[in-house]
Amino acid sequence: MSSQDIPEEKHLPSEQGDAHHGGVAVADDPFADPGLPVHKPRIQDIDERAAKRSERTVAMLFTLSMLATVGFIASFVTLPVDKIVYIFPIGKVSALNFALGMTLGVALFCIGAGAVHWARTLMSDVEVADDRHEIAASPEVKAQVMQDFADGANESGIARRPLIKRTMFGALAMLPLSAVVIMRDLGPLPEDKLRKTLWSKGKLLINQNTMEPLRPEDVLVGSLTFAMPEGLEEEQHDFQVQIAKAALMIVRIQPEDIKDKKELEWSHDGIVAFSKICTHVGCPISLYEQQTHHVLCPCHQSTFDLSDGARVIFGPAGHALPQLRIGVNAEGFLEAHGDFEEPVGPAFWERG
Repeated sequence: MSSQDIPEEKHLPSEQGDAHHGGVAVADDPFADPGLPVHKPRIQDIDERAAKRSERTVAMLFTLSMLATVGFIASFVTLPVDKIVYIFPIGKVSALNFALGMTLGVALFCIGAGAVHWARTLMSDVEVADDRHEIAASPEVKAQVMQDFADGANESGIARRPLIKRTMFGALAMLPLSAVVIMRDLGPLPEDKLRKTLWSKGKLLINQNTMEPLRPEDVLVGSLTFAMPEGLEEEQHDFQVQIAKAALMIVRIQPEDIKDKKELEWSHDGIVAFSKICTHVGCPISLYEQQTHHVLCPCHQSTFDLSDGARVIFGPAGHALPQLRIGVNAEGFLEAHGDFEEPVGPAFWERG
């Protein structure tokens, strides 16, 4: 017997039989709109004292956010970078990192928790069903949206609850201060450190290869010698910082080949001393061509003429290499007559 021969009523149990045997009764319209549940007012809607308590709770959370932001800034300013503390159960951690993370986390959490508590207890919680509509809104819909926005702002009670409004605005206004303070950690402020090097009047020129003071006869015509100031040692913790500013490049040129008058005055018997640091991005210059007296930066091919004030003749460097005025002391050693008159290395914001 085929399924078509079986009466329809034998395939489907009756509603009564389904009900008795645990089946599901067939509704007239299984896709009917169930509608919205009956709205139940919150305690804050019927008791103003409860609403005040919620208002104070929200204000307290926003105030805690402000205090945490102040704590973030205070931690950044007062805690040393190398301070290590033990915190159970984390273990040994950086005091600065832990304090910054905790205070910033509390500041963000309190703003979010305050906003959520405000929305759940004080803002309107009446559910509204709306039909789907086209993406392009008509002028009437736009006007309705603006009206709904105004109604929402009114229902939020922000106008009637100035304590929440003031503390919320205070928390939101202070939170960006954390980002401003973090920018301070992009690096130390240069202050005038880039304007000064270890060179000063009377300091001897030390050959970086032999670590011995230089005499004029040690510098031959056409040779390139690298020097550093007397008293700087490679074992010093700030050696790299200091040598990056004080490194010298010394060449000897026939005095009649020196074109720049100031360069000739600051030299000794044709021996001239220029900063070794390229004025483009600070690479060390090490390539010298003795026939033309040109030096080449290996990084970006900036070329300087050491016979003409080390001016730029090719490449992206912005200005000439600074020259160090030198002379000879009573013992016959080359010495500096002071520091560079301008900052060494690439141009920077306070070059002036």
